[in-house]
Amino acid sequence: MIADTSYLLIGRLALQANTTKDTVRHYHDMGLLRSQKRQAGSRLYTEFHPECVERIDLIKNAQAVGFNLNELKVWLNDYYDGTLDIDKQMDVISKKIAQAKQQQANLLSIIDQLSAYQKSFKQMK
Repeated sequence: MIADTSYLLIGRLALQANTTKDTVRHYHDMGLLRSQKRQAGSRLYTEFHPECVERIDLIKNAQAVGFNLNELKVWLNDYYDGTLDIDKQMDVISKKIAQAKQQQANLLSIIDQLSAYQKSFKQMK
């Protein structure tokens, strides 16, 4: 039997996804990445489907816009299984937008306060 060489060992996946093996292990342990086991002699290898490179990219992009790994776990697997509830995801995204707008307002308030402090210190010179 010829081994399926399209699957990736953890080092190759980490390299192709521009991340670390520890990150791959963490994502895998959380259920964000799917794998298969392959016996080779006395060793048992964990192999990852090449789509995991795309999954890791999606995970990183979603984290960059405010999603945490637990939030991603549900929709990522639903997306790849073809069972994604679009209306539910639109609601989640709307809530994320509201959170981002609140963070923006908070940051603008901080900038205003710091600018006022800076102005008062300049006047003390």
